[in-house]
Amino acid sequence: MDHLSGGRFVLGLGVSGPQVVEGWYGQSFAKPLARTRDYIEIVRSVLARRGPVTHDGPNYPLPYPGGTGLGKALKPIVHPLRADIPIIMGAEGPKNIALAAEIADGWFPIFFSPKAMKSFESSLAEGFARPGARHTLQTFEVLAFAPTIVADDVESAADSFRPHLALYVGGMGAKDMNFHFDVFARMGYEDAARKIQALYLDGRKDEAAAAVPTAMVEDIALIGPKEKVRDDLDAWRESIATTLLVSGDVNTLRTMAELVG
Repeated sequence: MDHLSGGRFVLGLGVSGPQVVEGWYGQSFAKPLARTRDYIEIVRSVLARRGPVTHDGPNYPLPYPGGTGLGKALKPIVHPLRADIPIIMGAEGPKNIALAAEIADGWFPIFFSPKAMKSFESSLAEGFARPGARHTLQTFEVLAFAPTIVADDVESAADSFRPHLALYVGGMGAKDMNFHFDVFARMGYEDAARKIQALYLDGRKDEAAAAVPTAMVEDIALIGPKEKVRDDLDAWRESIATTLLVSGDVNTLRTMAELVG
């Protein structure tokens, strides 16, 4: 991918959650932070191609101790275009965000709210202050996901995105462990999030979507008439976001290119 993109590729990595890790990958969700740290260290060793890759530790020992006994340290036969490809960590919890600030080259918060970034500042500061941190806030990438719906009516625009939020807040995780739920709780929407989750887990998905407040959508998305989107963009510009990840159809992307440019 790095060769195909002419050196523009960035690698996104995230720990996911216990439902997916244990239900889909067949692995324990134990020690996700330690596993992430080891995984990224190994990926960087592979890309650096300084020699056969070895790694000590209980999470991903290389070579694998035991088994057939035939495992040996290896290095890739492919020569990366860059030996240090930027790694962007997807993270939502405070400890994981601190880890991203410490060991990654950027952070991808799946739900970014310019108004609520103060709730994450202490985690970022903790990571940047750790010995050996790769970056400071000034050199760290923050990729802000910005769902965009340009429409004359704000409520109808919000209606288009409510089911998506209801799915994540209500159904993308267990009742007692849903990282997306926790994000919105930290943003100040805990009561709304509990109602959405209860309805969703009860199978009342349409009602769960209807329970998503318009303000909750507006906090993490750009919706409404073109003039409103232009005004709302000011908060995103003034935030710690370094890149805006806009989603939408071709006309939406052209409109955003005009407004951002």
